[in-house]
Amino acid sequence: MAVVVQKFGGTSVADPERIREVADHVARTMRRGDQVVVVVSAMGKETDELLHLAHQVSKTRPGREMDMLITAGERKATALLCMALHDLGVPADSFTGSQAGFITDTTHMNAKILEVRAERVRAAVDAGRVPVVGGAQGVSTNKDVTFLGRGGSDTTAVALAEALGGVCELYTDVSGVFTTDPRVVSVARRINRISFDEMLEMCAAGCPKPAMRAVEFARTHGVKLHVRSAFTWEPGTWITEKETDMEDAIVSGVIGDASEAKITIGGVPDQPGVAARVFRAMASADVNVDMIVQNVSEDGITDISFTLPADDLPKCLALAESLASEIGASRVTPDSSIAKVSLVGAGMKTNPGVAATVFETLAANKINIEMISTSAIRISVVVAGAECDRAVAVLHTAFGLDTTA
Repeated sequence: MAVVVQKFGGTSVADPERIREVADHVARTMRRGDQVVVVVSAMGKETDELLHLAHQVSKTRPGREMDMLITAGERKATALLCMALHDLGVPADSFTGSQAGFITDTTHMNAKILEVRAERVRAAVDAGRVPVVGGAQGVSTNKDVTFLGRGGSDTTAVALAEALGGVCELYTDVSGVFTTDPRVVSVARRINRISFDEMLEMCAAGCPKPAMRAVEFARTHGVKLHVRSAFTWEPGTWITEKETDMEDAIVSGVIGDASEAKITIGGVPDQPGVAARVFRAMASADVNVDMIVQNVSEDGITDISFTLPADDLPKCLALAESLASEIGASRVTPDSSIAKVSLVGAGMKTNPGVAATVFETLAANKINIEMISTSAIRISVVVAGAECDRAVAVLHTAFGLDTTA
């Protein structure tokens, strides 16, 4: 019998009816002959509601107490799903992250898994029961409850699949990974199979699901992932070591991300160590800088531009302005009206001309490129935020990704 770890996100267990439907699906998987382990997120928007409640109650919001609060949402969902399973005659046991054996570091609100001691979960499976595990949580080496952060339930599921030698199904509100956001391009296609490397590049470019940490963990440990819909139950997208087989497409997906901003530090002395000071300061402020461009020096002066999460723009702008006088820069210019558009595909490795097609397509549609970044299987460009959706659509068409009647 195969071990299948099924993870259900917040929308999948958002209300009693949805919980009963999930229980029915788990029961049918059991009847098929598989051994099932379930990981659940908090119901609907409950995590957001708990965060809002914390902000209403406290200004300090200590990390230890925040983790205790937030993880309560998953514990509630595990108990309710177990009750629904029992009604269907399926024996099930709820487990918190600590009961399931998740040992983490001591970082609150974004803990990292150090070890999974899954003996209790394995014993439940061997006894013919369904373990239902609270996602995104564990216990630290200091024996405190910890929260793995946003997307942590995906990581919980992958880690359990690795520990139990099974496959991992990630159920969500979409039916798989698409060539682009179907809400932006209605003719987007669902990808049947994609490689870990391609999926990681898509996540880094702004694809919201699955969680990037989970994909990294799966690639490292060789866990097969299946992203599926919890509303239609149809087959979705397999994420494996094998590179894309979608008609040998050069480009597998086009991702638009309007959640970034740009800062330009102008008139920077072109001297060794200046860039190091700038980006060490950003790193110390826990800012994840994305794309970086430094202009060619002229008369010993250059400009440095970089992109970052738009939510971090206020603190980074203040930091950059204070640094400017220290390093002898003349100006700091923020821009919150940008977007990043990325193309990802393993076929780029062996097919020349992809970049040329990207630039020609955008030029033909009078979309200006502000910055460019590449890897072996990705090309990213920064464009005006207002042009993001149009850029995604024309590139999606240019690379033959649109569905055909």
